[in-house]
Amino acid sequence: MGNLFSIGEILIDFIPHQKGIALKDVVSFTRVPGGAPANVAAAVAKFGGTASLITKVGKDAFGDFLLEELTKNGVKTDKIVRTKEANTGLAFVSLLENGERDFSFYRNPSADLLLEDSEVNDDWFQQGDFLHFGSVDLVESPMKQAHVKAIGAAKARGSVISFDPNVRLPLWDVPEECRKTILEFIPMAHIVKISDDELEFITGIADESKAIATLFTGDVKVVVLTKGAKGADLYVQDQKYSSAGYAVKVEDTTGAGDAFTGGFLYQLLKLNAGQDNLEDIVSEHHQELLAFANASGALVTTGKGAISSLPTKEQVLQLI
Repeated sequence: MGNLFSIGEILIDFIPHQKGIALKDVVSFTRVPGGAPANVAAAVAKFGGTASLITKVGKDAFGDFLLEELTKNGVKTDKIVRTKEANTGLAFVSLLENGERDFSFYRNPSADLLLEDSEVNDDWFQQGDFLHFGSVDLVESPMKQAHVKAIGAAKARGSVISFDPNVRLPLWDVPEECRKTILEFIPMAHIVKISDDELEFITGIADESKAIATLFTGDVKVVVLTKGAKGADLYVQDQKYSSAGYAVKVEDTTGAGDAFTGGFLYQLLKLNAGQDNLEDIVSEHHQELLAFANASGALVTTGKGAISSLPTKEQVLQLI
């Protein structure tokens, strides 16, 4: 079974104790570890896989906390660099009554954006491994170039590349820059996971099937369209496979997409998916892949925070 590498942000999410009010009116928060790539790595590790995070954190108390939390959850931290040049990133979140979120980020820049491409080692990756990334750390920064190097090195050594755009417009000066950057990186991936509320923004196409078709560009072999509580659709070759979600009592939707992705990638790693057999494995095992991923995403919403609420493999199988 190969290794999962995630590259990108790790930060502190401050989750409010009060639901249904504006962020300016929240008076108390709970501190939890966050950042989509970190969430995905933690999910894979929690399910029994081997996962590492490639990033940079500050030499500060929040950086200490995040490293401890990753270690506690089984994520390898030997590829995380510490720096005094910037602080660890923070995100303050407000929650609507239905668990949906609104973010306010503190990073100008945060430590993760300062990871240099020279701090990424080609020898980390090998055939059978997966490299996962998102768009949050693709703003113009040293970290963007670190992504380019990691993707190129991993792909050259036979690893599968996974991309979840995970749109966070408040982090970009203009929305079009976000869209343009996502479109620049999609062709570099073998797997693209995208949510239904991001599809039209990214592709510029309202018709779902036509929009999905445009994502099959460059090296893309598999597209996963997540629909929240309604489940997900999986596209491979000329096939579409649909699945239903699982009904749970939602506390906080933070990390639901990341838990879905972690569950999906863990199953692919377990099935020894690679660049050459990816499409065949996804087609053959689509039902179990989607069921496990949907259950993973559903269960994480029953608690507060992403990593803090990740289910065990046994809990996922019980829900299925």
